[in-house]
Amino acid sequence: MTTPEIIKDKIYEIRGQKVMLDFDLAVLYQTETRILKQAVRRNINRFPSDFMFALTAEEIDAMVSQFVIPSKQALGGAFPFAFTEQGVAMLSSVLNSETAIAINISIIRAFVLIRQFSLTYEDLKLRIENIEQQFPDIYKALNFLVDKENNSHNKTERQKIGYKK
Repeated sequence: MTTPEIIKDKIYEIRGQKVMLDFDLAVLYQTETRILKQAVRRNINRFPSDFMFALTAEEIDAMVSQFVIPSKQALGGAFPFAFTEQGVAMLSSVLNSETAIAINISIIRAFVLIRQFSLTYEDLKLRIENIEQQFPDIYKALNFLVDKENNSHNKTERQKIGYKK
C-alpha cells in the first residue's frame, strides 16, 4: 500500500516546479524505469515541457549532492525524466494498467496535500504580517529584547561570585 507520506517524500522541487522522477515512479508503478521511459517516448506528444522534462547534468549533480540520487552511476548514464503533476496524470493513460491508475490517484492526492499545505503556510504568513502591522510597538519591543539578549552574550564575562580557591 502506497501512503501519501511515502509519495510526498518522492516529490521534489526542480526548476520551481513540484516533480517526481522517473525511477521513483517506476518503483511505485512496480515496473522498470526503462519500460516507463519507453512508454513515454512512444507517446512523447502527450508530454509537453510543462508536463515532463529531462534533468540536465547540473541538476543531476545537485540531486546527487542532496542524496536524492545515490550516484550518477546508479542512473546508468541516462538523464532522468521529471514529471509535473499533469505529467503524472498523463502517465496513467500511457501505462494503462490497474496498478498505474491506483498509484496515480494516490500521487495526485499527495500533490493536492502539498498544495493545501503551501496555501495554509501562505495564509499563516499573511496573518502574522497583519498582526505585526497592527501592533508595531510590540513588534519593535520584541525585536529589541531579542537583539539585546543576543548582544548581551558578546560582552565581557561578569566576575564570578561564590567560593574561591
